[in-house]
Amino acid sequence: MIDSHCHLADEAFEADLDAVIDRAQRAGMTGALCILAAGDEAEAGRAEAVRARWNAVRFSAGVHPHNAKDFEGRAAESATTTRATAARFAACGIGEIGLDYHYDFSPPAIQQSVFEAQIALAVELRKPVIIHTREAEDDTFAMLRDAASALTGGVFHCFTGDERMARRALDIGFHVSFAGIVTFPKAETIREAARVVPLDRLLVETDSPYLAPVPFRGKRNEPAHVGRVLDMLAELRGETRESLAERTAANFARLFAPE
Repeated sequence: MIDSHCHLADEAFEADLDAVIDRAQRAGMTGALCILAAGDEAEAGRAEAVRARWNAVRFSAGVHPHNAKDFEGRAAESATTTRATAARFAACGIGEIGLDYHYDFSPPAIQQSVFEAQIALAVELRKPVIIHTREAEDDTFAMLRDAASALTGGVFHCFTGDERMARRALDIGFHVSFAGIVTFPKAETIREAARVVPLDRLLVETDSPYLAPVPFRGKRNEPAHVGRVLDMLAELRGETRESLAERTAANFARLFAPE
């Protein structure tokens, strides 16, 4: 099993990182993608500890839309910052990046300029992108559609859209990744989307320490819980957990293949 998106270098794991990694390995996990906020030195220090303790972890780096305000009028600098963090951790992807209009942490225009710079960097470095989008679907797709032919792929992480949005992602060649929300009782729309994603475009994740799946909802999430997401997807799609784990791991390896 591979957790295709987690924040293992978050301060939430600092006190018991060894135990969290041990539980992940005992749960049958063979790797994870640790998402880093470009330029966050405190997180980078914790990421060094993650790398030292679990050599199967890979990394990505990017400027989250919430942090775009830090680069107001300096979108090009956001790419420089991401480039440095990506190089430090041999990042296999750029992200998470995107647009989020739900919160007023960064004005939309600034988010868009930073997102554009991050996409351009991904094209230059030939790295897939990890997309965060919330209440910004049309703008996100408009920006990605323009770059899709130049990108080496990408994934809509922690997918919370409907079947139509999933098909839009598939139409531009992207993967779709599901997290613990798919197990929530009221998430039928997300489950409908999960049924239509082709097996070769499907990924699973925890987005830990956030969004723990049932029956851990409300508690700190961690990579070992990715199995709960797999169980739900296997049930929805009429597949075995083992076969789905194998296929999603293969999808991850293909999408984030080293150059």
